Amino acid sequence: MNELIIISLAGFLTGITTYMFGFGGGFVVVPFVYQMLSNQYPYNPNVMHVAVATSTAVMIFNSSFASYVNWKKGNVHKNLIYPLIIFIAFGAVIGSLISGTLSDHFIRYAFIFYMVITIVDCIFRKGFFKQVSKRDLSVPTYSIGGVIIGIVATILGVGGSVMTVPLLRRHGNTMSESVACANPLTLPMAICGTFIYSLYSSDVGMKDYHFVGLINTSILILLIIFGGLGIYLARFIPKIPDSIHSKVYVWLLILVTIAIIF
Repeated sequence: MNELIIISLAGFLTGITTYMFGFGGGFVVVPFVYQMLSNQYPYNPNVMHVAVATSTAVMIFNSSFASYVNWKKGNVHKNLIYPLIIFIAFGAVIGSLISGTLSDHFIRYAFIFYMVITIVDCIFRKGFFKQVSKRDLSVPTYSIGGVIIGIVATILGVGGSVMTVPLLRRHGNTMSESVACANPLTLPMAICGTFIYSLYSSDVGMKDYHFVGLINTSILILLIIFGGLGIYLARFIPKIPDSIHSKVYVWLLILVTIAIIF
């Protein structure tokens, strides 16, 4: 019973962070599922893979809903999404195929390393906390950069928002615009990744749960239901000033990194 409550609260929090910060699920779901399953199955080598796969599946629903809500509000700009989304999708396919060859420990440490680098970059590199003049993404940025975002985000199950939000922010967009566009940019990774993860063997040594491939459907259903509720209610939260929005974004990254470490 306690686990059901915790899963529901995690789903609700995931919905709020999806809408407000573009975190389609990975930054809450991966540490949460990893911690919960590793306590139950401390010697299981598939825990991190299951956390990443389940997170990826959650993002299809959360990012779709958040994208629709932001589109209705006029916050989603086509020029910020296309053609970047095409290259992210290509990278997502590559990342999905690579992920199955990597060890559980490698993915966990890569997740931590990825988060630390992102936090340091946001804090010490100009252009994130203070909005700069707008400029278009260069061809190398949206092509090569898009493929890299797709690969890394799919392997780690983080949705790519931690790369796309700072990227769009440094090109002069507000936090609201960057977050709104991060959700649809997450969808290619979520769809491609979920499809590939669903094809893996379901024999992961966790008999208390139901699986489709590596995706824990028992946890997934609750996360989707309460995540949707969180997104719906987050629409009524007053708009955060841009400077505060960017700082809260980084603090959330720090909290998640601490959670996955300990």
